[in-house]
Amino acid sequence: MRLHSMKRNTAITFLLTGAFFLVLYLWKEDYAVHVTNRHHVHERKKASQNRPPTTRSSYVYSWSSCHQNASAANITGFTSLPGHIQAFLYHRHCRHFPMLLDVPDKCGGADKSSEVFLLLVIKSSPENHDRREVLRKTWANERLHNGVWIRRIFILGTAGAGFEKQRLSKLLELEHSEHNDILQWDFLDAPYNLTLKQILFLEWMERNCPQTRFLLNGDDDVFANTDNMVEYLQSLKDNNGSKHLFAGHLAENEGPIRNPKSKYYVPVQLHESESYPPFCRGGGYLLSGYTAMVIYKMSKSITILPMDDVYMAMCLAKAGLTPVYHMGIKNLGMYIPSKNIDAHDPCYYKDVLVVHRFLPPQLYLMWHRIHDPNLKC
Repeated sequence: MRLHSMKRNTAITFLLTGAFFLVLYLWKEDYAVHVTNRHHVHERKKASQNRPPTTRSSYVYSWSSCHQNASAANITGFTSLPGHIQAFLYHRHCRHFPMLLDVPDKCGGADKSSEVFLLLVIKSSPENHDRREVLRKTWANERLHNGVWIRRIFILGTAGAGFEKQRLSKLLELEHSEHNDILQWDFLDAPYNLTLKQILFLEWMERNCPQTRFLLNGDDDVFANTDNMVEYLQSLKDNNGSKHLFAGHLAENEGPIRNPKSKYYVPVQLHESESYPPFCRGGGYLLSGYTAMVIYKMSKSITILPMDDVYMAMCLAKAGLTPVYHMGIKNLGMYIPSKNIDAHDPCYYKDVLVVHRFLPPQLYLMWHRIHDPNLKC
């Protein structure tokens, strides 16, 4: 019995020892898996942080959001102003907004930006996808013409709310990933923010394209003969973009519209003077890189006015510069001498630089008609 008892105790001891080592082994394996998984999670998180943006831009330049100035409500007559003007006054001081889409390498880098002869700066809105697509296929096509480069940028804010805003944002991301030509900031894209859009672009230009020779600043509903533009700019004597140029459809002896029903209503709370300096209408105008940088410098000390074309003229005036008239830029449309003549006859358009107000199908057709080798005028 004693021998049997000893054998039984030995067996129990052996089993307990084996169980102990088994538990120890399993604990080590579980710990190793836990450490490995934690390492992998850390590595995935690290890789996610270092992953480049989904667009071809190298980075997105960012500012913090700008908050409204509540004291604007103390302005005399504030409560009687339309809602959009109240909103403008609340945010009039804001000059920096987070950037959502960027193309910092559009001009090949700041040091190489002089290689861009003509930069097309096109004011667009998020929902105008069809217009942008037509422009990319026609006058805003990036190309080498007469030995010099034409490049393209669309400048936008944001639009819509809720799901609509999300859809528009996704659409712009897809456009940008394909075409690499959109600058977008996180502010409301509205007519009274056009000046803000211009200032934000000029700030971007100073950073990324400071030596660009010339610019076309225009809307996305203009017909522009960019071939003619290049030839006109190349014909300028002693100006390769390093001297003053600001040419367009000149407006003189005009002042603010005080009618609240007008789209261009400017109350005295925005602009007290009854006159504007001479300005080029905003549908489209040409300027040199030099002048663009002068305007940006002057803008830093001039209060924002929602009329962007007038604001540009105010910046020019402060610098002692003036805009000039160009007969090929027609921001009030073409004058056709007879109702019996086709208003879209390409012979009227083949020699102009800019004509305002074109629908996408009209623009697409006109571009191809004026380039028809069989066109006879």
